Amino acid sequence: MSETFDAIIIGAGQSGPFLAAKLAEAGWKTALIERTHLGGTCINDGCTPTKTLVASARAAWSARHAANWGVNITGPVTVDMKAVKARKDAVVNASVQSLTEWLGGLEHLEVIWGSAQFVSPNAVAVNGRTLTAPKIFINTGAAPSIPDWPGLSDVPYLTNTTMMDLDTLPEHLVIAGASYIALEFAQMYARFGARVTIIERGSRPASREDEDISAAIRQILEADGVSFLFDTTVQSVAKAGQGVRLDLTGTAASTVIEASHLLIALGRTPNSADLDLPAAGLAADKRGYIPVDDNLRTIQPGIWAMGDINGRGAFTHTSYNDFEIVADNLLDNGNRSIAHRIPVYGLFIDPPLGRIGLSEHEARASGKNVLMGTMPMAKVSRARERGETQGLMKVLVDAESHRVLGAAILGIGGDEVVHALLQLMAGDLPYTVMQHTVHIHPTVSELIPTLLADLKPLD
Repeated sequence: MSETFDAIIIGAGQSGPFLAAKLAEAGWKTALIERTHLGGTCINDGCTPTKTLVASARAAWSARHAANWGVNITGPVTVDMKAVKARKDAVVNASVQSLTEWLGGLEHLEVIWGSAQFVSPNAVAVNGRTLTAPKIFINTGAAPSIPDWPGLSDVPYLTNTTMMDLDTLPEHLVIAGASYIALEFAQMYARFGARVTIIERGSRPASREDEDISAAIRQILEADGVSFLFDTTVQSVAKAGQGVRLDLTGTAASTVIEASHLLIALGRTPNSADLDLPAAGLAADKRGYIPVDDNLRTIQPGIWAMGDINGRGAFTHTSYNDFEIVADNLLDNGNRSIAHRIPVYGLFIDPPLGRIGLSEHEARASGKNVLMGTMPMAKVSRARERGETQGLMKVLVDAESHRVLGAAILGIGGDEVVHALLQLMAGDLPYTVMQHTVHIHPTVSELIPTLLADLKPLD
């Protein structure tokens, strides 16, 4: 016998819990189904724990370089990885506990633990129960992608999830991949004191970024002792004592590298395979994403897909925005969509990268008449005063409309400063508004007007 709800939400990542709470508070009888843990990747093995680890790594780096600021620390700087993990766990557990208590105290909401599968377009099965609802929301997220390298199943390896259990310092950490997750782990573990090598089949790190940004990222990580093997492919892996041996093929020659630990950071795969989508009249695309329109609706009336599972954004902030759009449209007769959502994200190495809108490469391909301004962070007073002059700022502007097309700020405060330019884009304001505004000295933001005053046409 089926149980009737007003809404069913499958998955408790960033969209799911907030939508569940919003619907329950509106009086909807709501079921929130989760098979692992509340909060999804962000709270449990993504943003919250990794940025907590980044903070510990930053503290270790600052201690080792204290003499640069005239501060003397006697004796070698060591890192207690068990204490680092304990601090991380405490921050994560506090977030999960807060979320658990909040959801558990809501009338009209039932949290159900288990793995859900569709049995029809308006019904799901979980733990022997059949739940029906006229509205169903999918928020099942994604999981680390695992390659099919020969021998991989026979060796120990880590993902961004299992890295969260590590409470010892690797002697030699080899990371497969050179995108955002890989780069953050590489820098933090190098700062903890591990030898770190990144293997990348492409020619540069963070290949989504422009070449000058990628080059600066590489320089930042190499300054922390990270080694890179570019244009290199893993042919096979095998056990080597307590560690791993990787057989590689590169542009120069084949080689072998051994590591105490192997981290696989080669992207993420949507968690759609276990949902039995055909039973709901749905199908994932070739990459495993559930297609949606700009209002997050699937082709099946009454079913929405939010967060990483829909392929329309792979970040906590885009997932949360999905919730806002769906809730506003359902409860407040809104007409919000993701059609005009400005791309925005960060890379949280130290110093961080803040990115909005188009890259230089994308701007060149747009066919627009584009102006660009660039400035090394070494020209920023705040960066010089802090002794952290790595990175650069870049902004792209439409020469005809004077609207900001995109920006990248890699350097001290870059992940925060870039939001000022984002607001210009969101407000459809010309760049001259910021150029003519007086900013506080000494800050990083005060150099943006100077940057905008020196725009030049793309070559």
